Order: sequence, then structure tokens, then C-alpha cells
Amino acid sequence: MKQKILVVDDEPEAVELVEFNLKQAGYDVATAADGAEALKRTRTLLPSLIVLDVMLPEMDGLEVCKMLRRDPATAAIPIIMLTAKAAEIDRVLGLELGADDYLTKPFSPRELVLRVRKLLSRGRGKPEEAECLTFGDLLIDVPRHLVSWRGRKVDLTATEFKLLTVLAQRRGRVQSRDHLLRDVWEYNTLVDTRTVDTHMRRLREKLGPASKFLDTVRGVGYRFVEN
Repeated sequence: MKQKILVVDDEPEAVELVEFNLKQAGYDVATAADGAEALKRTRTLLPSLIVLDVMLPEMDGLEVCKMLRRDPATAAIPIIMLTAKAAEIDRVLGLELGADDYLTKPFSPRELVLRVRKLLSRGRGKPEEAECLTFGDLLIDVPRHLVSWRGRKVDLTATEFKLLTVLAQRRGRVQSRDHLLRDVWEYNTLVDTRTVDTHMRRLREKLGPASKFLDTVRGVGYRFVEN
């Protein structure tokens, strides 16, 4: 069964370009032209991933992202945000609100397809990672993609889960931002390392007391410490 991608953009030409390339890559594609329609279609279709433009009429993409992350039924759906090249604030806000990745316009359709594939594969994990990690009251169940603290589930996006898992599996060892970009986001080109910091900040907020396991090594990166 084909994985369904929801493409949200109010520019017909952009939608047509993205839809064509995603279908060529083997995905089933649904579209929405504004924020309200995006919310409605997401809740009805529960797509595997959403490509979401920031500049939308009435309700912008940032607000859509925030609402999707608040709803338990849609909170874990990966989101790739599309932003105007000059709008760095939109990019940062998008990551703060829960977007997993971003692309700046104009972008390469091939690059978008690559990002989609990586995000979707991130949710499946690898056979060698099939293990459960326990640190006191923190449980990271890799096969089930589940994190819990004192028996209560912690809702994480696919990117947040992989970031936590990579750090936990390499516990005690400092991971630089560049290494995390390579191993979590699988970027081989230079990408703003603030992407890592933004996701770490959001991950810590969600973990609450369990964030004590995540240590910042100033000027270098992060590490998972066993207390």
C-alpha cells in the first residue's frame, strides 16, 4: 500500500510540481489549498507525512503545525515546512512549533523527495536498533517507537525519537551538532546547526524531569548521561 503525502500550498503551480514528483517517487498524494482544509484533510486521511507551506491564506502554516502537534491523533505525523528563502524567523518558528524539517523556496523537487524518504524511513528504524533502553524510570522502546517516563507515555515526533535514541545508544559519548545532523537528519551538506538546538530544546520540554539525562557540552554538542 502506497504511503500518502498531504501537500498544502495555495499556489497551484507549486502543488502540481510537488504532486508530480512525489507520485513519480511512488507516493499517493492528497492536496489542500489553505490551513483549514489542511487540518480537515489531515484528521480524515491521517497521512504518512505533510508538506506544509508557511504562507497560506487565513490560517498560516505555523498555526496549522501548532494545532496538529496539539492533537494526539496527528501529533506524530512528520511535517516538512516550506518557507520563503529570506524568512529565517519562519524557519526557526516552524521547528519550535514541531516541524521535523524545512526547505526554503525555491527548492529542488529531487531534494524534497529525498527529505520525504528520509523522514518516512526514520519512523521505521533499523533491525540492529531493535532494543529497549531503560534508565531508571525512563523507557525507550525502539521497536515500538515508544518513550515513557514513570509509566506515562511521552509523545515525540519521529525526529525527536531518533534524536533521543541516538544519544541514548551512545550514552556517555559527546555527540557534536554536525554528527547529529549527519546521523539523525542524514544531512551530508552544510545545514544550520541551530536545527539541532531547536529540536533538543523541544525534546527537553517534552521529557520534563527525564530531561536530566540530556547534557549540554558547551561549544561542542550533547550527550546522554546516566544519573
